[in-house]
Amino acid sequence: MADTNLFEELKDVLQDFKDFLDENISVIQPAMVALKAIIPDQINDLLSKLIDLINKLKAEIENLDVSTIPGLAEASEFTEKIKAFLEAAKNLLPESSDEINDVLSVADVVTSLPSLDEIKTEIIALLDAIIGHLNTLNS
Repeated sequence: MADTNLFEELKDVLQDFKDFLDENISVIQPAMVALKAIIPDQINDLLSKLIDLINKLKAEIENLDVSTIPGLAEASEFTEKIKAFLEAAKNLLPESSDEINDVLSVADVVTSLPSLDEIKTEIIALLDAIIGHLNTLNS
């Protein structure tokens, strides 16, 4: 089973989104202008709220400083063991699936934290580029 690294996955999704915008912004922009003429409030909300959410995500990523956490590698390994255990036990405890999913979500984050410092700068740069494109569409 391949391990899910949430920050690598986030970086990959952001890279795909940025690449799409890089290639298609000149086509999307006139479409957004036309859509704003038809449903201005909805398009403005779409872009403004998306920009706000991306800015919140950027702030959260910027505030994560995992370099000062002692024993992070071991904590990550601990949560990896938890994930393996819960995945194996999931079918035996179907009535606890919500609780298991809650624990798995937290474990995914902790397991992924050691890699964050390696790709944090890339994630922030991708977020900035996407915000720039969205601001262009929102103007």
